[in-house]
Amino acid sequence: MASWSNINIQNSASPLMEHLIFFHDNTMFYLSIITIFIMYFMMNMSINKLINLNLIENQIIEMIWTIIPSIFLINIALPSLQLIYLIDETNHPSITLKIIGHQWYWSYEYSDFNQINFDSYMIKNNDDLSNFRLLDVDNRIVMPMNTQIRALASSYDVIHAWTIPSLGMKMDAMPGRLNQMSFLINRPGMFFGQCSEICGMNHSFMPITLESINMNYFIKWIKNY
Repeated sequence: MASWSNINIQNSASPLMEHLIFFHDNTMFYLSIITIFIMYFMMNMSINKLINLNLIENQIIEMIWTIIPSIFLINIALPSLQLIYLIDETNHPSITLKIIGHQWYWSYEYSDFNQINFDSYMIKNNDDLSNFRLLDVDNRIVMPMNTQIRALASSYDVIHAWTIPSLGMKMDAMPGRLNQMSFLINRPGMFFGQCSEICGMNHSFMPITLESINMNYFIKWIKNY
């Protein structure tokens, strides 16, 4: 979870987020090389104004500044394309979670279990230090880990965005449209997110809390709900 001393990406809790972190680090590596290279030449040109007098035509330099950027672009584009297809992959989900955005709370429905649906409101700020300010909710999503899950998102009124950064999940919830993503949680814990689409006055007060547990505990939770 983010804190004042942590400005990095959140620790991954899904294979999708691991791929996103790898793509981010890979891209930043190439961007750093390009930035240092360009700044070096800009400084040289600003210090020595005669550096470009003899560069009337040079085929070798033109080949270098064409081929090297092409290699960088290929190394950025291929992992990006892989991620696009990975995000769209459904992979035979075992559980379906239906998500509906409202102004300003979330509704959830476990489509595989007829009687399980609830609204999720943010817990108001109080002196209870066991709650996470502006992140904890009265009804948490409970999901089993190491299980393929399909999420279906829609909206009752305006456009919302269901987002959990540590799972690599960001899905628009649009009225009259059903969007789909699949994910797998690879460790137990509580994961927090918020609406990422400006949806009105209380946009900042519709958090998401997902609790990942063992499959046996999840079955008990279903039976006792």
